[in-house]
Amino acid sequence: MFLDNLLLPIDLLEKDYNVKLPDMEKALSTLGITNANISYIVGPVVITYHIKLELDSLESNVINQLSNPKKWAEILNVRVVRMIPSDFGTFSLEIPHNNRHTISLKDVICSEAFIGSNAKLPIALGVDTKGEPVVIDLAKTPHLLMSGQTGGGKSLGVNTMILSLLFKLSPEQVRFIMIDPKVVELSIYNDTPHLLTPVVTDMKKAANALRWAVEEMERRYILVSHLQVRNIEGYNAKIDQAAAMNLPIPDPTWRPGDSMDSLPPPLQKLSYIVLIVDEFADLMMSAGKEVEEYIMRFAQKARAVGIHLILATQRPSTDVITGVIKANIPSRIAFTVASQIDSRTILDSGGAEALLGRGDMLYSGEGSPDIIRVHGAFMKDDEVQRVAANWRARGKPNYLDSIVESKSEDNDAKNDNAGGELDPLFDEVVEYIIETGSVSISNIQRRFSLGFNRAARIVDQMEAQGIVSEPGKGGKREVLAR
Repeated sequence: MFLDNLLLPIDLLEKDYNVKLPDMEKALSTLGITNANISYIVGPVVITYHIKLELDSLESNVINQLSNPKKWAEILNVRVVRMIPSDFGTFSLEIPHNNRHTISLKDVICSEAFIGSNAKLPIALGVDTKGEPVVIDLAKTPHLLMSGQTGGGKSLGVNTMILSLLFKLSPEQVRFIMIDPKVVELSIYNDTPHLLTPVVTDMKKAANALRWAVEEMERRYILVSHLQVRNIEGYNAKIDQAAAMNLPIPDPTWRPGDSMDSLPPPLQKLSYIVLIVDEFADLMMSAGKEVEEYIMRFAQKARAVGIHLILATQRPSTDVITGVIKANIPSRIAFTVASQIDSRTILDSGGAEALLGRGDMLYSGEGSPDIIRVHGAFMKDDEVQRVAANWRARGKPNYLDSIVESKSEDNDAKNDNAGGELDPLFDEVVEYIIETGSVSISNIQRRFSLGFNRAARIVDQMEAQGIVSEPGKGGKREVLAR
């Protein structure tokens, strides 16, 4: 046997340094306790001990010590211990597992909990302290605030959420708006077909993106109300029914001038929209009050029409995570933080200061009194790259220019479409309209994956060049060039 090559017996060394049952009994004996009923569960990252005692037989100072996680860490000779709520007379604590297992995203994605989930927007967070997969539905959350210090796993958490949705949902089912002040965190997803706009790195444009999302929310409410349904699920069901009967429903929000077409386009199914802000602090510093107002409006109405917000920050301070934001986003995740004060800023509860980093988190869901510990899933950078590349190979994004345009830019686009340099796609669009013999902004949008404003500018530029006519009766234009 290869161990025969060693000069000393391997039994001189222990297999691991986890806190075992004899260690716990010895620690309790230092407090004069010898009759405890001890049970434990070994998980992938922590060992959870439940210690049941007869409190009537204990002095108050001993009970106080048993309730102090720092005292437990001292007598067990470990770095950190986290106390968790338990039944009366029972002290429950989580102790770091020295042989910590890495939780792969692949394992959680392949679990029955994820694959068999009926969630509209399933997110595989990781596993609980017993090693069971934890999957949440962002559609029910319905918005999420997450924070933690450097090395805590926030960026991993954001990528886990994105990849979870990319593995289950097509671009027709979910679209993303990603805001990334650091430039490097989310740029890997550029040009994937799920994006509504390229990853936003300019904070002025980021505020515009939030404004656009609020306006889109209001537009969707008009559509939902028009079809006399309550939410996005009911709306999409009505659109499916109309399509099956070959009776398309005209868009009630369309007005002459919105496009060059003479008739309103038929309503289409709505995709969910997930708006992700990777470093929320930068956005708050540049447009705090405006951002708070948008978030309040999201919280009041957005879930019903399928628009959901994920805010992430490494600064769990009250000037970033304000009272207004906390009141409107009750679902929160805390990764490792420096102090109990930071933990309370995020969760209204301590505990995150005793986490172990690398994706270890506390999750507090809307409407639930419990805070659960989740060990976040891990993936390598090249795994993220492969997922993004796979989607890029399947199709191009259909970007909407209007998302990051300011109000003034939008008005300028409408009032000064023909001015300035010709659009880079001008020649290709000219060839297209000559070939088809018709001028339709909506067709140009679909053919070249453009937003309405950009397509309209190109049409006005073609008019200025004498390639197409002015709008005639019903807004129709003629192709003049041959």
